[in-house]
Amino acid sequence: MDDQTQISLAELCRTTQLPAQDIFEYIEYGVIEPLGKDQTRWHFESLSLKRVQSATRLKRDLGINTAGVALALDLLEEVETLRRRIRRLEQQHWGDDK
Repeated sequence: MDDQTQISLAELCRTTQLPAQDIFEYIEYGVIEPLGKDQTRWHFESLSLKRVQSATRLKRDLGINTAGVALALDLLEEVETLRRRIRRLEQQHWGDDK
């Protein structure tokens, strides 16, 4: 699934094998955000699928509650953003030495 793909609530539930109530809880805590205002027409970006899968693993494997999961995912994304930034800076620095 590419970054531009959008999936429905039903597809998200089916793919993750989670009931809609779990997805609603993830939405409530900011783990994912639906696209659209009408709940019956909600769609989700492909990143939402990855976040739900990661959130489910954190809850299951580490026993983290949903609020903690939302924070952990945000922090993990921030770490990844900083790592990418560092790699770019290192490439620029090493590219200047040539």
